[in-house]
Parts: sequence; structure tokens; C-alpha cells
Amino acid sequence: QVQLVESGGGLVQAGGSLRLSCVVSGSIFSINVMRWYRQTPGKQRELVAFITSGDSTNYADSVKGRFTISRDNAKNTVYLQMNSLKPEDTAVYYCNIVLPPMNYWGQGTQVTVSS
Repeated sequence: QVQLVESGGGLVQAGGSLRLSCVVSGSIFSINVMRWYRQTPGKQRELVAFITSGDSTNYADSVKGRFTISRDNAKNTVYLQMNSLKPEDTAVYYCNIVLPPMNYWGQGTQVTVSS
């Protein structure tokens, strides 16, 4: 049974920082790609960043230069360091992995950035 649990969300003022964590539990040998998404009510879920098993990373244009994704394979954990936060970053943030043929999501953690 695979489970993803996010943590680290909260309320922060514009310009502040948060670090999100997602722990993957279960009997897993390896995870190729770990992803962070975010979603605002009424809008489509947006891919924020991903990281491969070789530590290659990619980011949405809206967060480049501000967010950093990383992973700790020994802990089966993926992180999202968010700096210089803006009100438009407000969303529920979800981590995601795919272990074919299954797609796994966490329950999400709320990030709210105030002006």
C-alpha cells in the first residue's frame, strides 16, 4: 500500500518562504519521477515542478528562480522549497508519483500567501 503525505503548508506573508515535504511510504523499490502540483478552486491542477531519479529538475515558468525541488531517496521524500512567495502562489499543493500502472497522490497541503 503506497501512501503520500504532504506537510509544511501554512499562512505566510508575501515575500516569505515555506518548505513543503512529501513522504512516500509503502513497499517501493524505486521512484523515477516525483512531482509537485498545485490547485486553486475552480482552476485546473498545475504542474509546479518535477525531479527525476537522476536529479534532473524542471519548473513552471511562474516559479522559476523562486522554488527548488529536491529529493532524499533514502527517506523516500520529495521537498519543495518556496521562496519569495506571492499571493498568486496560494493553492493546495499535492505531490505525485507514478508507479505504472498506478498514479498516486497525496491529500494536499494548503499554502496561503497574504498581501
